[in-house]
Amino acid sequence: MMDLNNILSQLETANEVDIETLLQQYSQENTQTFTFDQKEETLRSKLCQSVLTVLGRQAQPSCQKTCLETLRILSRDKRVLGPVATREGMLILARMAKLRAGQEETDQENDQECTLSEEEERVVVEALKCLCNVVYNSPAAQQVSVDVQLAHGLCASLHTAHTWQHEVGLFTLRLLFLLSALRPDVRVVLRREGHAVRQLTEVLEHTLDVHWVGPYEAALPGPQALPMPAEDNERAMEALKALFNLTLSEARDEEDDHQFRLIAAILRHLLMLKTETEEKTEEAHSHSVNLLNNLPVSCLDVLIDVPVQGGLEQYGGKNMEVVQVLLDFMEKRIDKQGSNYKEGLTPVLSLLTEGSRCHREIRRYIKAQVLPPLTDVKIRPEVGTAIRNKLVRLMTHVDMGVKQTAAEFLFVLCKESVDNLLKYTGYGNAAGLLVARGLLAGGRGETQYSEDEDSDTEEYKSAKPFINPITGHVEEPMPNPIEEMTEEQKEYEAEKLANMFDKLSRQNVIRPMGVRPDGTLAPLEETLCDGPEDNSGSDSD
Repeated sequence: MMDLNNILSQLETANEVDIETLLQQYSQENTQTFTFDQKEETLRSKLCQSVLTVLGRQAQPSCQKTCLETLRILSRDKRVLGPVATREGMLILARMAKLRAGQEETDQENDQECTLSEEEERVVVEALKCLCNVVYNSPAAQQVSVDVQLAHGLCASLHTAHTWQHEVGLFTLRLLFLLSALRPDVRVVLRREGHAVRQLTEVLEHTLDVHWVGPYEAALPGPQALPMPAEDNERAMEALKALFNLTLSEARDEEDDHQFRLIAAILRHLLMLKTETEEKTEEAHSHSVNLLNNLPVSCLDVLIDVPVQGGLEQYGGKNMEVVQVLLDFMEKRIDKQGSNYKEGLTPVLSLLTEGSRCHREIRRYIKAQVLPPLTDVKIRPEVGTAIRNKLVRLMTHVDMGVKQTAAEFLFVLCKESVDNLLKYTGYGNAAGLLVARGLLAGGRGETQYSEDEDSDTEEYKSAKPFINPITGHVEEPMPNPIEEMTEEQKEYEAEKLANMFDKLSRQNVIRPMGVRPDGTLAPLEETLCDGPEDNSGSDSD
């Protein structure tokens, strides 16, 4: 291993060729190093400063690339970034990355677009990689990025997206994503001053090769079309992640409506594309779902307002292809073993819930797929491999967020009718939602739905009187445990049970509860007192 003291002493007097040779050897030895010796922190910090000094000179591109490779390795250690996380250090890296940060450049230089050689392109890529590492690992560098207006430089770079070499585009977008994720204040600058939402939308259009055939309708590739290339997919994912950050804000202008509908149309196009691997397709669907959740729910009509071959009259002629893609994605996420449901599943559940709540055709289509008319009611709702069974199982998931989101989804599909929900899930599975919504006494949620009614099958109608409302299925008759008991034994068991409940209640192990007239839970003694008001006006004795 090279001695850092030796490297530092040689760098002070070495010429450009020797500097390049020294740093190349250091980089080759440490290319896979991600954990560093704490004892050499000071030396590595000095090496950062020495490398920046070399970069501050007018060195040749090959020397600049080697210096930046070394700095990229050093920037993996957040404890040695002091020299880089300065105005001078960040401006040097920004200049190497061809980002127009700071106030150093003239308008003429700002407007200038030049063709880079392959070696100069590598310098830009290495500088962008360094900036990504430094911004990610150093809060001080994040603040300096704000001070030198790095966001403006990134937005200016988006103007030339059509000329990007793959890695230049990839790491420009990644830097934009990191800066907008780590600094919420920068999001405002990017949105309002840099018009980054519009520019990123254009980047997506170009990357996905979108061809418009209507106001919000992109031409889909034919059945013989090749999958989306891996490089295009990579850049598209970074653009989606950056757009997600920039659309998190609730503050929106009227002109945003067109932009959001354009994004929804592009996302519909992306959801219908295939990539080179199933894993990449799932990643694209995941980022698309996350971004769709940020858009106003009124914009989701763009997903289905596309001409459909052969009609689909039962859904008002709306095109449900992309809704089916989202349903398939949801089921894949449910079936994924060992996955984090909160991050992987709840976004698509939330999207389909809000889409169903606000768009009648979406709700009717999803209801037909997820909650078809009941025929076999001898099996518990949570048992089986159908999508309904999987969702009902989620209603009792240990994660409160997952449980509530799954229950809300099914509740909306049932037009927020408690009776309809209980028909498909049973009271036991639905109890958590009903308690949270104050609907234990029955009734409906607050959303208004259309009057179309679902007809029950003959099998369900004939079995309905025998369905256990708690479990949601027809149970086999159970033997009566007190049939063989004498009256004295029955009285003894009843008294024993009452004493057990009393003891548990007095020790606060359990607390008897009742349901108020408004459907909310309350201590039993309170609900017993909440009788109907006596309006007779007579005095009590």
